[in-house]
Amino acid sequence: MTEPGYEAARTELREVVGKLESGGQTLEESLALWERGEVLADICQRWLDGASARLDDAIAAHDAAAPGQR
Repeated sequence: MTEPGYEAARTELREVVGKLESGGQTLEESLALWERGEVLADICQRWLDGASARLDDAIAAHDAAAPGQR
């Protein structure tokens, strides 16, 4: 199974949180939702960490290409 993209993972995570907040699930269902939410949160964090690293690299490359032009 392929890992979802950031937007898909975020959307599903919001749905999971909504279900948990609304209640009405059995303990087992709640635990399964919680576990899925943890997986989705990790996926989102990896995407955000990757985006942050790319931005840092782009800023560093820009700064290295134009020294003293601030």
